[in-house]
Amino acid sequence: MSDNHEGEKLVIFDTTLRDGEQSPGISLDPKEKLEIAEQLARLNVDYIEAGFPVASIGDFEAVQMIAEQVQGPIIAALSRTNLTDVDRCWEALKSAERARIHVFISTSPVHMTNMLKMNEAQVLSETRAGVARAKTYTDDVEFSPQDATRTPLDFMIEVLQAAVDSGANTLNIPDTVGYGIPWDFGALISYIRKSVSGTYILSTHCHNDLGLATANSLAGVQAGARQVEVCVNGLGERAGNAALEEVVMAIKIRGDQFPGISTQIKTEELARTSRLVSRLTGYPIQYNKAVVGRNAFAHESGIHQHGVLSDRTTYEIIDAESVGQKGSQIILGKHSGRHAFSDSLQKMGISLKGDELNTTFTRFKELADRKLDITEADLEAIVAEELQLTTTDTFSLEELHVVGGTVGTPTAKVVLSSSSGKVEASADGNGMIDAAGQAIQKATGISAKLIGFSVSSVTGGVDALGDVVVQLESNGVKVSGKGISTDVVEASARAYLNAINRLSRQLARTSEAQKEVGP
Repeated sequence: MSDNHEGEKLVIFDTTLRDGEQSPGISLDPKEKLEIAEQLARLNVDYIEAGFPVASIGDFEAVQMIAEQVQGPIIAALSRTNLTDVDRCWEALKSAERARIHVFISTSPVHMTNMLKMNEAQVLSETRAGVARAKTYTDDVEFSPQDATRTPLDFMIEVLQAAVDSGANTLNIPDTVGYGIPWDFGALISYIRKSVSGTYILSTHCHNDLGLATANSLAGVQAGARQVEVCVNGLGERAGNAALEEVVMAIKIRGDQFPGISTQIKTEELARTSRLVSRLTGYPIQYNKAVVGRNAFAHESGIHQHGVLSDRTTYEIIDAESVGQKGSQIILGKHSGRHAFSDSLQKMGISLKGDELNTTFTRFKELADRKLDITEADLEAIVAEELQLTTTDTFSLEELHVVGGTVGTPTAKVVLSSSSGKVEASADGNGMIDAAGQAIQKATGISAKLIGFSVSSVTGGVDALGDVVVQLESNGVKVSGKGISTDVVEASARAYLNAINRLSRQLARTSEAQKEVGP
């Protein structure tokens, strides 16, 4: 491996839109993926892995849209070694200013025997063919031996050498099942550097099954890896992936342990990126999450409070403002005009025009009538909610009336609008929120099972916006929906209807796909 690391820059390869979206219950529309990708560009990541084009039509469209519209980061997409997969991957990526094809194949005995049904010779042949095909499209080719940490060392070295010889210039070492231990994983990276000849960058891709994803990634960097694959908020399969914000801030704060190594991440954008991803995926951020959690800079103990008031550094190793956790708040109210609203969004790095600006401003004015002050966090929530309401939504909420209390059965009436006019329905329920959900199901004619419900406040205070996320399931299809309002029942109804609209689109796509395939 070349020891020239280009000034010891650590490449941040974000896979939130690919591996992160594989978290159970997350299903992002192409437009939502684009919104996250644009924020990742503002965060200044080096690579955005936009998806797995062969996986679905939606994934292909999302990768294609991001490749066409997002400037700055290099756009990557995942592909198996199968040649038609590689071709499909490039078809989605080809409009990008700069593009990378990320080719992978499993190399562990358990994967080869139970999943691939291949022997070592076949895996080697597939590796050479897949990487070589990718190289005909782009000079930027990454290769991953899936389940590397459970692969016999000699065979993995043979596969990695074949990948480099076939044109791969980044070798990614995936700890696919979170099996690694930091000192052992670091030793693995060191061994690969010494054993595989050629010029390439070594990369880590660590999962969190043992809670060691960030630690293993850092051990890899210390051992010579100069790319880390990460997800915002640590999203990903099962227990998730290494968290972008944790790896980046560990490198920044503990420079003594990583001398000369730095990233180009604009850390002031970390908190905003975290909140956006949380809202669009429906995955809440745990309060005690490192760097971006609500409690990351909170101090309950009197001793801690006294110390921080005297000098912040007594109990804080990170300046909250350096990660976007603190700073001047944008305060808007019901008297604010469209120009002030648009200007505030521009200062936050959010550019809306035309119908998007109009609908978001209308929602802002509606909420401003009920809430004295609208903060930056409120604005982010409003934008996140409105932008995922697409023109393809079948139903929108016109009216909601609920009756409840300690006496009598809670009831709800909804009036929805659709392309065919207005429709209304009433229903009883086990509480006002349940009644609203039942009424929406009646009005839309779409039945679904509620499998998840969470509510949190966007900001503090008695007039705080309630941020509700629901998860619904119908015929094996799982979707999430989001809604905000100063009234938690209304927020729940909006979230429920958002999920119903998503479910309608997903079921329609499935039906179309089945028609294309035929009996």
